[in-house]
Amino acid sequence: MTPPRERRGPRVHAVSVDVEDWFQVQAFAGCIDRADWDKLPLRVEANMDRMLARFEAAGVHGTFFTLGWVAERCPALIRRIVAAGHELASHGHGHALVSSLTPAQFHDDLVRAKSLLEDTGGVPVQGYRAPTFSIGPRTPWAWDVLEQTGHRYSSSTYPIKHDLYGDPEGRRTPYRPGTGRLVEIPMTTVAVGRRMVPISGGGWFRIMPYTVFRTLLGRFQRTEPHPAVFYTHPWEIDPGQPQVPKASRKARFRHRVNLARTEGRLARLLQDFEWDRMDRVFASELA
Repeated sequence: MTPPRERRGPRVHAVSVDVEDWFQVQAFAGCIDRADWDKLPLRVEANMDRMLARFEAAGVHGTFFTLGWVAERCPALIRRIVAAGHELASHGHGHALVSSLTPAQFHDDLVRAKSLLEDTGGVPVQGYRAPTFSIGPRTPWAWDVLEQTGHRYSSSTYPIKHDLYGDPEGRRTPYRPGTGRLVEIPMTTVAVGRRMVPISGGGWFRIMPYTVFRTLLGRFQRTEPHPAVFYTHPWEIDPGQPQVPKASRKARFRHRVNLARTEGRLARLLQDFEWDRMDRVFASELA
């Protein structure tokens, strides 16, 4: 017997997509030179069109945190995102870790991406997500820079322990981290015993059996007072993307595990829960 859909409850969660291509992920940073990005096959636009079709079929609008680098090369894609009713937000310009930048460099990266996205999409850009969740205790200045550059919220922290990102002591609910009105919206975790388990998507969504992920998100919905945040990438529905043999075995596993199943899982998830754009789901926090 099929279990009842969690979407019958009143909670609406936020669904988002980090719009970047397969060669831009942090796991491959040590073996794919940024200078070579334009020499590699661009797959983001075709993958995004498939993802946009999935959202349309489910009747769901989301937030698309988009690299300025992608917007430069795929301006028509940016306009399709906006025309479909989704929120256009920033993922920075060149997918550099915030922790690798000075405040001045971060400022320039933000301004470049925001200006390009707004000019291309014709809509204001309020939201930002740091590449690889690279805002946290090491970058306390970052939130003030975000506010100075006209951003209204960030969704850049992950309150877990991970070798590439995360702050296990970080807050789990939206809060104002800087000196102004900017709101940080953390990625979602749920308590399983004494451990906080990540249920915001990405690799965790691909590694977990779908029924386990769905059960944990349902538990979060029943026990937590705030909405969840889910994210994915266009390359996560692309099992045909090129291999990166120079990457470590661990990096290759993380990147490629269950790529062939993700599109179907995403279609199920969009139906099994209620979803909307970040700016609408967290409108009361941003007011």
